[in-house]
Order: sequence, then structure tokens, then C-alpha cells
Amino acid sequence: MHWIYLFGAILFEVMGTLSIKQTTLTNSYYWGTAVAVFYIISFTLIGFAIKKIDMGTAYAIWAGFGTASIVILGWLLFKECMTIQKVIAVVLIIIGSVMLKMQHA
Repeated sequence: MHWIYLFGAILFEVMGTLSIKQTTLTNSYYWGTAVAVFYIISFTLIGFAIKKIDMGTAYAIWAGFGTASIVILGWLLFKECMTIQKVIAVVLIIIGSVMLKMQHA
């Protein structure tokens, strides 16, 4: 169950970050409110997750997969530049997160 909380925390963190981008594009109070709500939910879920998952592991996976997701979604949704350096960085983030999880398998 705690891994589901962690997955949810990642999902809401990504939605919050995407909402930040929308705030800058639209200057809408709606998106600013969405940022706050999504981050509150994300931090609440990460708090539930670390009750059973090591804090360092949970945080690294949360931050790593959130960062990797934002890089990919920025490229797909907002046509941000995707370089080979970014691809390598995302792959390394995912490898590091998987290695942290395997430590507890």
C-alpha cells in the first residue's frame, strides 16, 4: 500500500509542476490554486509512504521519477528541447531509482 502512496505522490507532484507551467502561460488563478492543491496532496502522500519505505529511498524515487517525468512531458507537451544529454540523465535517474528499490527487494 505504501508504494501506491509513493506512486500517487509522484503523480500529484508532476501535476503540480505541470500546473506551474500553465500558470506562467495563462496567468490564471485557477492554475495557481491547482499548484497548491496538487503539492499538498503530494506531500501528504509522501508522508504516508515513508511510514514503511525508507525516507531516503522514497524521496529519491519521488524526486527522480518526478524529474524524469517532467523532462519527458516538457518535451512532449510544451515542445521543450530534448538533447542526448537529457536522455542520458533521465536514464541514469531511472537506473538509480531502480537500484535503490532493489536494495530492499
